[in-house]
Amino acid sequence: MPLSLRSGLARRAAPIACAGALAAAAVVVARHDPAAPGSRYPSCAFHQITGLWCPGCGLTRGTYQLLHGHFGAALGYNVFTPLALAAITMAWLGWLRVSWGRPPVRLPRRAARWMALAMPALIIAYGVLRNMPVSALRSLAP
Repeated sequence: MPLSLRSGLARRAAPIACAGALAAAAVVVARHDPAAPGSRYPSCAFHQITGLWCPGCGLTRGTYQLLHGHFGAALGYNVFTPLALAAITMAWLGWLRVSWGRPPVRLPRRAARWMALAMPALIIAYGVLRNMPVSALRSLAP
């Protein structure tokens, strides 16, 4: 088989293989509650070292809740859970599209600029707010 044909097949197969790995990971998360006592999931290294909640703390527990249809509980663990999963899905779809020879989907310039500036700021602000000692903000902690 010529090298160009093999590389084309690999280029097309890679996102499909990744989708299989993501589906398998979703099955593992759906079957094993990360919030259960004695869970084998690793805890957040940032939280273990500092005692603070990072902006990503609670995403696995939130994903578990979403996979079981508990949207409110997922948001209780991390408000970015649905957004993070949507971003992963959109990135994968973009990769699939390009690997199969389609042009990439482009966001309007203004939307891309807004996302590039606003999302990091929102994530940092969320990380700060969920560690504030104010009782009203403590509900942001997972």
